[in-house]
Amino acid sequence: MKTIDVRASRNYTVTVGSGLLCRAGELLRPLTDARRAAIVCGDIVRPLYADELVRSLERANFAPHILEIPHGEEHKTLGTYASLLERLSALGFTRRDLVVSLGGGVSGDIAGFTAATYQRGCGFAQIPTTLLAAVDASVGGKTALDLPGGKNQVGCFYQPLAVLCDPALFSTLPARELRCGMAEVVKCGVLFDREFFFSLRASAEDGDYETIVAQCVAFKRDLVERDELDLGERRLLNLGHSFGHAVESCSGFAVRHGEAVAIGMAMIARAAAARGLCTEETCGEIVSLLGALGLPVETEYPAEALAEAMKKDKKRQGGALPLIVPRELGRCEILSVPAEELVGWLHDGGAQ
Repeated sequence: MKTIDVRASRNYTVTVGSGLLCRAGELLRPLTDARRAAIVCGDIVRPLYADELVRSLERANFAPHILEIPHGEEHKTLGTYASLLERLSALGFTRRDLVVSLGGGVSGDIAGFTAATYQRGCGFAQIPTTLLAAVDASVGGKTALDLPGGKNQVGCFYQPLAVLCDPALFSTLPARELRCGMAEVVKCGVLFDREFFFSLRASAEDGDYETIVAQCVAFKRDLVERDELDLGERRLLNLGHSFGHAVESCSGFAVRHGEAVAIGMAMIARAAAARGLCTEETCGEIVSLLGALGLPVETEYPAEALAEAMKKDKKRQGGALPLIVPRELGRCEILSVPAEELVGWLHDGGAQ
């Protein structure tokens, strides 16, 4: 078992280790005097893990209630959020009670925003069930909902009481979902550590997800502690996301988030190499590793359509969008790119 302490507006610990789900109650009980616990989980996760979490919480003298939501990005909406608020109210929850996310990034985003806003804020804990959520969405305090006009347009920063990452839960993930998680892992290697990047082929094949998750969380922790509100260097974590979110949007979310991030990373690497910002070798290493892990590195959507989708990106500042550009493995930088130049960058990245 590994622990990573996060010092932010609320300090908390991310615990990584197999078997944590059945210990969730004992680990959460010292952190809160909550009587009730609302388990927010998707309809796929519920039959797999909700009952075990209920038993664990009951052993720790919580009164758990399962609040099932539909799975998928298309349900990360104001409607789903309103439904959760109404159900918490009907159950008599108070701000002293606890909301627990059990699931992937969508469940975590919705549950976190619900916890942050119900009666002006109640306790919140994250139990990610996907590799992608464990290394990314569950850590750092971002919560969000989508609007018809764009992804993650509603939200706030709200740090959890605890994050419990149990890699044993990844055993039920389809291979496609594991690959999606590895896209965010590769991102950490490109951003922070050349040696970690080159270790990923072997560690992924060995299934050493405890080590992978703990290292990625530690990388992200360091940025969150220095820039909790995502106004400065934490924006580096958006590597591959500006192009990737556009791919997601153009696909109507048929392309999964991790797949879109992989495509976005490959595109920004190609564009950086074409513009002399990184070497062809660096670009080749990034694209090669993504491909070796079974991730897509190309998109069928035209540059003009992608650029139009990018104009709705919440990270846009005035007439420019910050792009995260690899300079070498382990070092990236933030470039402010005028909106009228995005089509050129996308063409250089391989879009038609």
